[in-house]
Amino acid sequence: MHKDTREILYTEEQIRDRSAELGKQISADYEGKDVLMVGLLKGSVPFFAELAKHVTLDVEFDFMRVSSYEGTESTGNVIVKKDIDVDFKGKDILLVEDILDTGKTLYTVRQMLLEKGAASVEIATLLNKQERREFPIQAKYVGFEIPNAFVIGYGMDYNEKYRNLPYVGILKEEVYM
Repeated sequence: MHKDTREILYTEEQIRDRSAELGKQISADYEGKDVLMVGLLKGSVPFFAELAKHVTLDVEFDFMRVSSYEGTESTGNVIVKKDIDVDFKGKDILLVEDILDTGKTLYTVRQMLLEKGAASVEIATLLNKQERREFPIQAKYVGFEIPNAFVIGYGMDYNEKYRNLPYVGILKEEVYM
């Protein structure tokens, strides 16, 4: 365990097993559909890669880079830094995210994609922090429910560090206070 981790919430094995379950469900739900999996950079990359291994459909991949955080707090503004490169009009989009927190980013991105012609937009998130939700949005596919704590690892960061940890853990408060 990294010295800045207070507690491990989910191990790499638990994440792999849950991703397999979600992949099976996604494969069944989207059978026969034209699916575009869109990862939200940078945090979703490890979960996206693990989840994609368990989806048995022919799917396209693309990525968006959006931001609404500075340090440990949301700024309230969603900025698109990299948009989807492929034409997605009429396609079913599965947004893959590391964590659904206040909901601001995913709510905004989902609305934007629907307005631009996506047939549907659903969300797969590794972590759901329901306690902090401020926007009317839910993920269809949820890896794990988590408490209101600042988490790191498996793609999640604090000031761009800790993304490479092979687990989801709680960051020690003294690191960011």
